[in-house]
Amino acid sequence: MSRVLAIDYGQKRTGIAVTDEMQIIASGLTTVDTPKLIDFLKDYFAKENVGKVLVGEPKQMNNEPSQSAAMINDFVQKFKLQFPDMELERADERFTSKMAFQTMIDSGLKKKQRQNKSLIDEISATILLQDYLVRKKI
Repeated sequence: MSRVLAIDYGQKRTGIAVTDEMQIIASGLTTVDTPKLIDFLKDYFAKENVGKVLVGEPKQMNNEPSQSAAMINDFVQKFKLQFPDMELERADERFTSKMAFQTMIDSGLKKKQRQNKSLIDEISATILLQDYLVRKKI
């Protein structure tokens, strides 16, 4: 099987998570400066067998797109042009940042460590990916 890679796209930073090849476990991979994201993905796809990319879709509570949706949609279009053969799926990313922050608290990270926004982005991508894996098994 191939890996699934999740992207929590942000204006400055993008959190990335990936599954193992059996698509059982979601793990945080890294956080990338958003302007360097496409180059990072080219390099990663050349090294690893990725079969699907999951991109967060930000929505408001009323199910309407959030204000960052247009920026993410622009990225999705660029992604499809750059990687036309890669399967891409969108996933609701509501509350992933809040869940990531709570995970950091529950893990016992100190206040200073919880201020690391890169870590929050990476954990958010991991939560997005883990939720996808759970839904896929249902």
